[in-house]
Amino acid sequence: MPDLSHTFGYQQVEQDERRARIRRVFTGVARRYDLMNDVMSFGIHRLWKRTLVHAANPQAGQVIVDLAGGTGDVANLMAGDDRHVLVCDPSMAMMGVGRERGIRHVEWIAGSGENIPLDSASVDTLTIAFGIRNVTSLEAALTEIRRVLKPGGRFLCLEFSRPWAPVKPFYDLFSFAVIPRLGAWIAREPEAYTYLVESIRRFPDQKAFKLAMEQAGFAEVHYRNLTFGIACLHSGTKAA
Repeated sequence: MPDLSHTFGYQQVEQDERRARIRRVFTGVARRYDLMNDVMSFGIHRLWKRTLVHAANPQAGQVIVDLAGGTGDVANLMAGDDRHVLVCDPSMAMMGVGRERGIRHVEWIAGSGENIPLDSASVDTLTIAFGIRNVTSLEAALTEIRRVLKPGGRFLCLEFSRPWAPVKPFYDLFSFAVIPRLGAWIAREPEAYTYLVESIRRFPDQKAFKLAMEQAGFAEVHYRNLTFGIACLHSGTKAA
């Protein structure tokens, strides 16, 4: 499993500095985060997230956590008055934007991937969309996710991954030449989107992350490529 704990994109930093910089990134982009996602992905991120929610298949009576849930767009798709849906995120700024939108039937709690403030074996389904790259320790986060899941509980992770070879040259050109400029123009945070592009490259590819989930103790681990492998939906269960 790669050690991301001393990196910030392509830079080498101490763990505390990584954590602090990522917090600053999300504080800085909170107000324009969803707009930037729409512009960068041409709106396709909304289809990817709907695919995640469809796979999660939220049910009445379930406790569902969207980890690194930010402004609550995924939680909003899963929410209902007959289930308990929580957004857990370390960024108060991101969750503040979501709260202002008045999303119903969603609870907001502060916590990181390595420190989820919930009891062991208390969660039916845990999702995370484009947030697992930002944890300080991937191994610790996967262990913590498994801890809070009930036996038989499901973990679904939507994350950027490695695109198919014919697509990669165009994807790389757009990523390195266009996205940071959009970040400077729309979000006024070019560093944030340079980090985004670089962090995607440092994150494990489809097979490597599948192996990381298996090594963390998840069973029935599968992945499904979305849009030529630009994004990938990973899933696993906590063995009963």
